[in-house]
Amino acid sequence: MTPVANLDTNKQLISTTITENERYLKERIGVGTSFDLGVRKIKVLKKEIHLYFLNGLCDSALILELLRELVEINDNERSIRVNVKDVIDNRLTHQQVETARDMDKVVDQLLSGLIIILVEGENCGFIVDVRSYPGRDPQEPDTEKVVRGARDGYTENIIVNTALTRRRIRDERLRHEIVQVGERSKTDICIAYLQDVADPNLVEIIKKELMQIEIDGIPMADKTIEEFLVKQGWNPYPLVRYTERPDVAATHLFEGHVIIMVDTSPSVIITPTTFFHHVQHAEEYRQTPAIGAFLRWVRFIGMIASVFLIPLWYLYVKNPDLLPAALKFIGPNEEATVPIIIQLLIADFGIDLLRMAAIHTPTPLSTAMGLIAAVLIGQIAIDVGLFSAEVILYIAVGAIGSFATPSYELGVANKIVKIFLLLAVFFFDVPGFVIGTTLYLLFLVSVKSLETPYLWPFIPFDPKALIQILLRVSVPVNKTRPKITKPKNERKQPTRKPVLS
Repeated sequence: MTPVANLDTNKQLISTTITENERYLKERIGVGTSFDLGVRKIKVLKKEIHLYFLNGLCDSALILELLRELVEINDNERSIRVNVKDVIDNRLTHQQVETARDMDKVVDQLLSGLIIILVEGENCGFIVDVRSYPGRDPQEPDTEKVVRGARDGYTENIIVNTALTRRRIRDERLRHEIVQVGERSKTDICIAYLQDVADPNLVEIIKKELMQIEIDGIPMADKTIEEFLVKQGWNPYPLVRYTERPDVAATHLFEGHVIIMVDTSPSVIITPTTFFHHVQHAEEYRQTPAIGAFLRWVRFIGMIASVFLIPLWYLYVKNPDLLPAALKFIGPNEEATVPIIIQLLIADFGIDLLRMAAIHTPTPLSTAMGLIAAVLIGQIAIDVGLFSAEVILYIAVGAIGSFATPSYELGVANKIVKIFLLLAVFFFDVPGFVIGTTLYLLFLVSVKSLETPYLWPFIPFDPKALIQILLRVSVPVNKTRPKITKPKNERKQPTRKPVLS
């Protein structure tokens, strides 16, 4: 008897003939051919039992414990008047045991690292979650370090990531809904939100978009999901925010955001987000409000410099008459051998080249690469006349401002805008700078992320929310959630209940 097709769901049902189930799994997923797919066959009360497992994703100690319990059934039970399936179900000493009746579910769960137990003569099987994914321990993310604060960070294990979030939000209304994406990869994706806070329409939109994804697999994990979710196209600006810090993710959940966790990725996706979500850093909230506001403004100045400093300086170099008398020193003192615009472009691309080289350079060689960049490329290039000293100065200041941008994606997008403004100044002089800046602002105004205006609270204008962006407001003062997430419960701090004596 072969596994039967279910006419209602068009799925293959588990056969009561266990050898037919074995043949099906051999043909479907390669049991007996793939070395990491295994089966352990035992006899329990004269019934044949097959236990299927996937090496590398299962905890061997738990499997051995379950096998010991199954084998001991023969010593403790009589075969007369005993339902073997019920006895096995009662002896599976594990907190997560599920029943399956179709082979499609068996295959999906087996390839996800769960073990499958099939019983001779039964048209259902048991699924036991003994997953133990390989991975690292939670560590502080390299790109989101803080002077004071938690040192744990998300890992590539989605189970660990949900636990790190639960540790910070012990609320019965926190929901972790899981779906699988990818016809071949079947990657687990978790949608996290607070049921009484998050906008139900936003949750449904995200679920619908995820379920409509049709692709073989998502080996690039969260980035692939982002491209399906927000349909960014050629827009360089990030429409979702990434974080590897559980405290940052928990903060956004409290504000009504929806978090998307993708298995195999240490970064989680925060939706919806605006431009100003990408300019905040956890360090600002680990300091006093005054220091946090100071750090935020230093970061703002660096970001503004990374976009406008070099185009503005080049505009003054081309039009020195625009400079007031007190700033006449700005601009190269000597006639350059290489045109300034060429110097700026070469130096700017050189900075990006060095950044990419630093990523791919082994740690023991990084110091040597830094010396080469600083001494050989920097100083010697000035001595031979390829660059003027002032060009190197402003390029360096702009690069520092780009590195100070909390979001890597936003920093790269700002760099593209800077090059666009620089070329606009080169071709059209002052009108080019004015028109280019205007087009840049109009572009940001037109952008929306999941129906969320990108420049909120600046456009549309929300004075209270804008103050909280410009200043690091004290937590006790900030009693409402941001309106942009359309929260069901706008109040952050619930009304204090009277304490009875």
